[in-house]
Amino acid sequence: MPPTAFLADPICREHLAGREHPERPERFDAVVAALAPLSERLLPIEHRAITEDELLLCHTPEYLAIARRDIASGRPYLSTGDTDIGPNSWEVAARAAGGVLNAVDAVMTGRARNAFCAVRPPGHHANAGRGMGFCIFNNVALAARYAQRRHGIARVAIVDWDVHHGNGTQDIFYEDPSVFFFSTHQWPLYPGTGRADETGAGAGKGTTMNFPFPAGSGRREILGAVEQSLVPALDAFRPELLLISAGFDSRIDDLLGSFTLTDADFADLTAAVQQIAARHAQGRIVSVLEGGYNLSGLASAAAAHVRALADQVHSLPRL
Repeated sequence: MPPTAFLADPICREHLAGREHPERPERFDAVVAALAPLSERLLPIEHRAITEDELLLCHTPEYLAIARRDIASGRPYLSTGDTDIGPNSWEVAARAAGGVLNAVDAVMTGRARNAFCAVRPPGHHANAGRGMGFCIFNNVALAARYAQRRHGIARVAIVDWDVHHGNGTQDIFYEDPSVFFFSTHQWPLYPGTGRADETGAGAGKGTTMNFPFPAGSGRREILGAVEQSLVPALDAFRPELLLISAGFDSRIDDLLGSFTLTDADFADLTAAVQQIAARHAQGRIVSVLEGGYNLSGLASAAAAHVRALADQVHSLPRL
């Protein structure tokens, strides 16, 4: 059976180095250290920078020009919003996104059954024309479009369990029936989007599914939404590739969220996605790190997630 692939490009440490910021380089270190015991079971993914043409799969030329100019000029944050940047943030973000595309290649060509990408900066708040939150390029959206363009995939599903709504990903695919976007998130919380009645528009009506939950929500609500709503929806949609916006800030005791998921819950969420992938997508999953700001919690949750990917666990305990 093909292995689980793992992207860990050391350049990801260099974004916002030396800043007091929740999205700090130590996040990368914590994940890599937690996955070290699994290293012999993981296939390393080579890094590369995403190309301008590939960025244009999801982002506008105008935004790319603004972001490049803002970073080159030494601004402390993007002029499009609230994203902190440093002098090398373009290079780091480009390598993060490019590495994710290499992970897609590894999974789509069968070199790996699935993949986990320990990247920063995260991506799911960035839309076509604006960086937001801690995000510059939308890594998971670019992965979806790249899989369609490069590998001829017709239908992609994105599962976002970050504590914050993936507004950028939703915006990019809101009218697109070929990409199914599912999100569980705390409400109210940044960025204030993701109401249950946001279900897509035009040809994409019905391919966006949001579950906003109050602070204190956990396994019953989030795994329940996956089992009771996502599974039947994707059985009808039949995705050929599943992408995960793997935000571990939905874990208990995170610094920026108030959900109560445990490491075991993340393993079970992973198993639920694996079940869907096994039925419709030949097991193909690419998981991309988003949030998670309590370093010890981020480390243990990411390890539980990747261990489930590597073990190919498909059994799911009942709620």
